[in-house]
Amino acid sequence: MAEADPRLRALAHPVRLRMLSLMWGAPMSAAELSRELGISHALASHHLRCLDDAGLAELADVRVRRGGRERRYRAAGGTPLTEQRDGFPLLAEALARSLRERAGRRRTGEEGVTADAELWVEPELWHDVRGRILAAIVDLHEGAAAPRTPGTIRVGATVAAFPLTESTGPEGR
Repeated sequence: MAEADPRLRALAHPVRLRMLSLMWGAPMSAAELSRELGISHALASHHLRCLDDAGLAELADVRVRRGGRERRYRAAGGTPLTEQRDGFPLLAEALARSLRERAGRRRTGEEGVTADAELWVEPELWHDVRGRILAAIVDLHEGAAAPRTPGTIRVGATVAAFPLTESTGPEGR
């Protein structure tokens, strides 16, 4: 099997997926990410370097704090998850782990959307629905604020929608 795209390898870790989500709302340093995620500063720095090396995070600013320099990063623009086609099973596993972890933190009694489907639809409908799903995710990312900003609520969104092969089982039916 060919070696996975460096961006895919970087995305395949659930902590890095969470870091990217947090950095959509506002630039964050390794120290800020470590506090928000409850991990060590060294681990946050390691994961941040992996995201930076893969081109998924970019330096936003450098602040002087307590005599030191704090490098703050933001998620690089675009939709890196949507662009991944090769190695999708690896990414799907990371998304599944992330979904399981977030599901354990779901607020009880709050509205949400949960759906699962394996359908046959016309290509035009698929194209339209895919565009609307992507637009909704872009809206969430563009509306993201820094963690714990007053007047915001924390939400989780995991979406994977894609065309399937026609074979569904060992007999190809």
